[in-house]
Amino acid sequence: MASGLAVVTLPVVAGWIAAPHAGAGLPAVVRTAAALWLVGHHVGFTLRGAGRIGLLPLGLVVLPGALLWRAGRWVVRAGGVERLRHVGYAAVALAVPYAVLTGALALVSRSSRESSSVAQAFVCGLLLALAAGGLGGARALAPWSQLVRLLPPRQRSVVVAIAGVLAVLVTAGAVLGAASLAVHLHEAARLQHALGPDAIGLVLLLLLQLSYLPNAVIWGIAYAVGPGFAFGSATVVAPSGSALAQLPALPLLAALPPGQHPVMPGWLEPTVLALPYLAGGIGGLLLVRAAPALTLDEAPVWGLVSGVVSGLVLALLAAASGGPLGEGRLAAVGPSAWEVGIVSALEIGVSAAVVAGIANYRVIRRLGVMPARAKPAASRPSRGRAAPRSTGPAQHGHVIYVDPWAGDPRRDSRPTHRGPSALP
Repeated sequence: MASGLAVVTLPVVAGWIAAPHAGAGLPAVVRTAAALWLVGHHVGFTLRGAGRIGLLPLGLVVLPGALLWRAGRWVVRAGGVERLRHVGYAAVALAVPYAVLTGALALVSRSSRESSSVAQAFVCGLLLALAAGGLGGARALAPWSQLVRLLPPRQRSVVVAIAGVLAVLVTAGAVLGAASLAVHLHEAARLQHALGPDAIGLVLLLLLQLSYLPNAVIWGIAYAVGPGFAFGSATVVAPSGSALAQLPALPLLAALPPGQHPVMPGWLEPTVLALPYLAGGIGGLLLVRAAPALTLDEAPVWGLVSGVVSGLVLALLAAASGGPLGEGRLAAVGPSAWEVGIVSALEIGVSAAVVAGIANYRVIRRLGVMPARAKPAASRPSRGRAAPRSTGPAQHGHVIYVDPWAGDPRRDSRPTHRGPSALP
């Protein structure tokens, strides 16, 4: 934590030196750096007279996450952990004191102008340390390929399908955001020129916008899924159109021009709306490639499961990417988590189920593998006839004849006919 605070303090000190700071001393700089470090753990804060600030840059999570990743690897190696099931204990041993320190930092960094929730700081620090530290500790024992192979085949195929779905949607969200910003690049340049930052201010402004890029990608995913997102009360940005009020003077927000108008050409709208179905189809293909099913109805069910889990993950990302920017009109910013979760689960789940069913049927036909109940009756041994079973070379080439109906009481109760065949 100390190294992370040191890294965060450097740009804060640079901004304090470059900007007028009448009445703001070094204690205020330290408290600002502590608040920024808590923001990196996705801990919101309340400003006196402005309200709660919950629209936090997800890019800042990379710094404490990377440090916790390294800490988890160190704990596993220094503690001599050799079994994967013991990595959880190492992650808990790292996460609990880290969460306590995070909560204490939220308590001591409070001031008359800004305050953070101690409970939220503790919970967010605990979850981030468990996730990043646990993954780092597990990676210290084995490569990712070996860790994934430890899962059962069916669960492993679902994980692969979800990873494929998220990869497609993240790429789509990034492309949509970049394309919109490129179209409105002139407006972004005008906003940056109007702000008139100096060299240090320009660097800090660039870092601020880069830290919000993950939020923009998630908003692009919500846009492609269909519900879109809001930037203020009674506003919306969706494929069907946008209705926005005046936006803050941030160059990154030039990709969202205010007003009421179509967001994109009409011919492009079906292509954008088809992206979630494309992601679900790719997930269904990966599901079958990772572990084909032996029954026709099993693959669509697991494809639907992968879509539902993907929708849950997208709902969590949507909730983390938005939040209030104070009170009043900007109290609701970002996508709706439950709308994104339900719509994406339906779109991805249905497309993944259909594609997984078709792909699995083709695999079954190509391999000639059919369910046991679908085998033709001609392949079964006829009633009353001995079915030969070859034991192979392990039995020195002998063939043993076994009567499958030997224990049938109806067959044994039939009268035995005397004749040449009954002679010993």
